[in-house]
Amino acid sequence: MYADMHVHTTRSDGTLSPEDLVAETKRLGLRAVGIADHDTMSGIEEAQAAGCRLGVEVIPAAEINADLEGAEVHILAYYPWHSLEDALLVLRGARVDRMEEMVSNLGRLGFRLPLERVLDLAGDSAPGRPHLARVMEEMGYVRDTEEAFSKYLAAGRPGYVGRTRPSPEQAVRLILDNGGVPVLAHPGLTGAGGLLPGLLRSGLMGIEVFHPSHSHADVMRYSTLCSEKGLLVTGGSDSHGPGSGRVALGTIRVPYDLVERVKEASRRLAAQV
Repeated sequence: MYADMHVHTTRSDGTLSPEDLVAETKRLGLRAVGIADHDTMSGIEEAQAAGCRLGVEVIPAAEINADLEGAEVHILAYYPWHSLEDALLVLRGARVDRMEEMVSNLGRLGFRLPLERVLDLAGDSAPGRPHLARVMEEMGYVRDTEEAFSKYLAAGRPGYVGRTRPSPEQAVRLILDNGGVPVLAHPGLTGAGGLLPGLLRSGLMGIEVFHPSHSHADVMRYSTLCSEKGLLVTGGSDSHGPGSGRVALGTIRVPYDLVERVKEASRRLAAQV
């Protein structure tokens, strides 16, 4: 019995709808999947309904994008109360403001990009650079989304605008305030290992040990750290779906008992309220 505890859907920057992602989870023979869209939990209800039909357990989660001196640090929130969505609405509102500024920047370069189309592509999710890149491709300004990023949307390029985000410590506290289990996502990818002392003081409860970006040495280092600090171990593919250029769903799968341990931690938090 295995689980992929970290995947994305069309509710943020994935390519599969929540329902289709659950169906793919079933096809792969996984028992559980963690829907961890960026700054939203809007796909959880649809995913859980599909999970009930197909016999797949959906782990409710979100991935909060935090900021540290211009660099991104991601904190996973597992099993939070639904009220977390109210706090995430504020973060998504900041994403819309950011998109307006990016469209304006590109407009000064001569690109006529309708913000309405970007928002249409985003649907119920928060608009992001992948949606803007697709509009640029649709209108013939770039050959593909890769060119859009490399020339205009990557950090340091003329269309890029940084995001207003909470600090990693604030993200941990936000998750705890809403009953969730905070877990540091892919520290080997972001170089966030040095943040651990401050995050632990803020209440961090786990580390995503298993991730496609982690080497064997990373896995051993973070596993040892979790053992020493009494932290939860999680893992997932961080899949964004077919055509995303990321790894496939289920590429990283972890024993289901890791899910059980996170659920038990969530129950302990609930008992303290």
